[in-house]
Amino acid sequence: MTTPTTLLVLGASGDLTRRLLLPGLGSLLERDPDRPLRIVGADRADLGADGFADRLGEALAEGGASDAVLARHRESDYHRLDVTDADAFARVLADVAGDANERLVLYFALPPAVTERACHALTHCDLPADTHLAMEKPFGRDQESARALNELVARLVPDERVHRVDHFLGKSTVIDVMALRFANRMTQAVWSADHIAAIEIAYDEALALEGRAGYYDHAGALVDMIQSHLLQVMAVVAMEPPSQITGRELRDAKSAVLRATRLWGGDAATASRRGRYTAGTIGERHVPNYLDETGVDPARDTETMAQVTVEVVNQRWRGVPITLRSGKALGHTHKQIVITFEDVRHLPEGFRGADTRDRLIIGLDPDVMELRLTTNGTEDPFELEQSTFATELRRAELTAYGEVLAAILDGEAMLSVRGDAAEECWRLTDEVLAAWKAGTVPMEDYEAGSPVPGDWGPALG
Repeated sequence: MTTPTTLLVLGASGDLTRRLLLPGLGSLLERDPDRPLRIVGADRADLGADGFADRLGEALAEGGASDAVLARHRESDYHRLDVTDADAFARVLADVAGDANERLVLYFALPPAVTERACHALTHCDLPADTHLAMEKPFGRDQESARALNELVARLVPDERVHRVDHFLGKSTVIDVMALRFANRMTQAVWSADHIAAIEIAYDEALALEGRAGYYDHAGALVDMIQSHLLQVMAVVAMEPPSQITGRELRDAKSAVLRATRLWGGDAATASRRGRYTAGTIGERHVPNYLDETGVDPARDTETMAQVTVEVVNQRWRGVPITLRSGKALGHTHKQIVITFEDVRHLPEGFRGADTRDRLIIGLDPDVMELRLTTNGTEDPFELEQSTFATELRRAELTAYGEVLAAILDGEAMLSVRGDAAEECWRLTDEVLAAWKAGTVPMEDYEAGSPVPGDWGPALG
């Protein structure tokens, strides 16, 4: 039986809550309409209960919630709250706390600095016994601050009740990677440096800044995507097979990968690249130079495309370059995991043509999978060519946020980032940022609407 739960959304009037969190909750409630859940909002804005209820209803409906679900959650509470005020926070907690058998989830849909101050305020409050904390990325500003924040939240609740949210881990395709790897003898047998030459995880998109300068110009592509998301995806791709699919087993396996990860060649100057879009056209839309976008401070020298190549230094993966890349305002969208296999050791004489390396491509959006294999030609059986075997992966019932919220509300940490893993992601990112700050990695320009520059690595369509 599902535990009755109160979800207290801190930052309830914000963009993240309206755009991602509540629609994700709507997809979850449509699938599970009888879930015993009470939704409460809190923020500094003077929305009032009716104002929050209107925003909640619109967002839940956008996520697919039916009229019956909306009616059930129409009477939702809202508290005007400064989360840094410990006394005010304590009064809200006392008001929303249920009985001893209920779970309380505090969802920090707040900027990282405000989340940290809110946690300091919570150290002066009495938390219900089954309190869970859900925190948005980025977790900290660097490895040192992430470690300090881990120590702070450990004073509030045990780590298994801290959900560091990475909605990429809720993407159905990332979850499906585990089934592909661990439930198939064919892929399991070749999933190592003995058979794999390279791995690329790319998240290249046509979206430009889209009014997000307040956050993005402080973060940049490296922190926004590689530190927060793609290193976690890499950990799923590279982890050792767990004995069972549980939160503890999976998080142990992912953390082991991240601890073993090093920059390729041990040098951020050669293992990383950064770029920034200039004015251009995407479709019929003109995109200004990033430095001319509203809210951008040129002195921050923020990148809009970042690429880092790493190596997992263990028995399975040593010697395999793993390239992580994310870019904005690009002409071609590539959101995929590309596994490139080694060449055959011996190609019998008599075959002609290029023996192109075989690849497995797992799409992150859309959810598709392609296996590109070398086969004989249709006209000349001795002429080699590539054949593509493609399939759609399962269609997810929930949005990525819906998947993550389902786990959080059930008290399951499987899709959350553990504290030590967050610190390891920052360890790698800090090395790259230090090299960039020292000027050893030049900023490269690329025109908005252009494809990924060819020398940045494979970008398979």
